[in-house]
Amino acid sequence: MHPCLSHPGALAVAPIAPRDASVVLEQARALQLAARAGGLRASLRGRYFGLMCQLDGDDAALFRRAATELGARVAYVRPSLGASSTPQDLQHTARMLGRLYDAIECQGLPATLVQQIGLDAGVPVYDGIACENHPTAQLVAQLDGEGSPADKRRFVLQAALLSTLA
Repeated sequence: MHPCLSHPGALAVAPIAPRDASVVLEQARALQLAARAGGLRASLRGRYFGLMCQLDGDDAALFRRAATELGARVAYVRPSLGASSTPQDLQHTARMLGRLYDAIECQGLPATLVQQIGLDAGVPVYDGIACENHPTAQLVAQLDGEGSPADKRRFVLQAALLSTLA
């Protein structure tokens, strides 16, 4: 059983509440120890993530790696929604995504669009949780121990995913 955040959307917006930051850091430390001991458990086996982004860059690769290392499957979804989308199209698409995926990561989409998807999808919707400017990236500095900054960032991201899907 993983510790839970105060509410499922806790990591979708900034800033992160101190209690939620503590939960994520505690889980990240546990993941660090597990990795040093020989491997991570497939805690997200059977879970499906939608990754909405235009480009397959470093942030998308980080999200994909973090999720798949924990046993999840990640599908790329090229966003076709935008400012010209009708509210009905947006609502329909968000609901469909919520039926297909256990969580959705949105990268490079307008915040208002991500918020609307989050309201209608019925699953956790992250607004660039794997991006370097997301508040979770600041938690890396508080993670002790050995490991590269990239490894620590991945552990924090994995902890955030586990904490929102517990």
